[in-house]
Amino acid sequence: MRQSELSGAEVWSVSALNRSIRDLLEHRFPLLWVAGEISNFTLARSGHLYFSLKDDQAQARCVMFRSRGAYLDWQPRDGMKVEVRALVTLYEPRGEFQLNVEFMRPAGLGALYEAFLRLRDRLEREGLFDPALKRAPPPFPRAVGVVTSLAAAALRDVLTTLARRNPSIPVVIYPTAVQGEGAPAEIVAALANAGRRRECDVVILCRGGGSIEDLWAFNDERVARAIRGCPIPVVVGVGHDTDFTIADFAADVRAPTPTGAAELVSPAREELRARIGALAARLHRRVARDLDTRSQLLDHLTRRLVHPGRRLDAQAALVAQLRSRLGLAAAQALERVGWQVRALADRAARGLPALAPLELRVNGLAQRAGAAASRALESRATRVGALVQNLSHLDPRAVLERGYSIVRDTDGRIVRRSAGLAQGALLDVTFAEGGASARVEETR
Repeated sequence: MRQSELSGAEVWSVSALNRSIRDLLEHRFPLLWVAGEISNFTLARSGHLYFSLKDDQAQARCVMFRSRGAYLDWQPRDGMKVEVRALVTLYEPRGEFQLNVEFMRPAGLGALYEAFLRLRDRLEREGLFDPALKRAPPPFPRAVGVVTSLAAAALRDVLTTLARRNPSIPVVIYPTAVQGEGAPAEIVAALANAGRRRECDVVILCRGGGSIEDLWAFNDERVARAIRGCPIPVVVGVGHDTDFTIADFAADVRAPTPTGAAELVSPAREELRARIGALAARLHRRVARDLDTRSQLLDHLTRRLVHPGRRLDAQAALVAQLRSRLGLAAAQALERVGWQVRALADRAARGLPALAPLELRVNGLAQRAGAAASRALESRATRVGALVQNLSHLDPRAVLERGYSIVRDTDGRIVRRSAGLAQGALLDVTFAEGGASARVEETR
């Protein structure tokens, strides 16, 4: 309602007046930041926060509804210096002036947070946080470096975690301050020292939780550049999961806590044992399967392999069969010739009146035919004998007749060389006649 519309004779209700004043305040003052000290802080059962914000000369009642207070990651308490972003309004039922708080932060953090955002954005534009520059920690580090304070609780957490997961990994500590004015320079020097000495495969940069002022050393540009310039992968575990620093963005890997950083760089010994056991089982199954396959192939080849003695016996049987067939063929040929001779004799007897000369001729031809058949049979017998003689040269028993012997091991394999024979090994020796068992006394 405009002032020109107000009339001194008009009677207002209290609620209408309070509503008008509330509208006037909310339209007059936009959202604004107010600084002061918390007093009379109360957390209601409904989840709303009620408190007063005061300075040396005045105070204002404040309310922060549950939907807004749920975003606070810290606990307000009496006596804290804070800055609130609030809407100036009036609580109509009581007619009390109050601030409806939408956001609250500890006093003095605004400038630090703005400086943090500016540095983060500048380094990001420069490419210092490029994911392509990140290096993965080695899966099996030979040694782990820790850059932190010797008095820090984070160091105890890291050492306890490393000892629990894999006590065989050596730990190299590079002590440095992690809080205060000189901390950034000391952290830079410790990282440079770790990179120069090359005693470890991965470096953990860590400290416990704290306020933004406590963690400010890790928001230093020099620390971020030292992390990226370190030749060893750097894992940063600073504060709690909700704490973010410039060092977290520059790190090769960000861990939520120092303990998480130790878990990231150390393979669990029990997991490694289980993995090795699984690999050994797979190898055993593979070897057993290959042995079965090779044994089956060996059995197949053994069935195809024919002993030389059996081959010689088969050849001798073939030669005997050829000799028999040759004798039969010769007899049949001789019989055919005799039949022809007799037929010619009959024809001659019928055609010639003088039988005596023809008989003499027939007898001569018969003798010649018999001699020819004998010579042919003798020639073939000589050839068969030569074949038998050639086959006899291939007979191992003929070699034994010349003074040699066959030596076999206990598995029946022929021994061709002394290499591989152990002293005391049993051997089977076969001679041209009989055999003997022998024991190795000495190899040459």
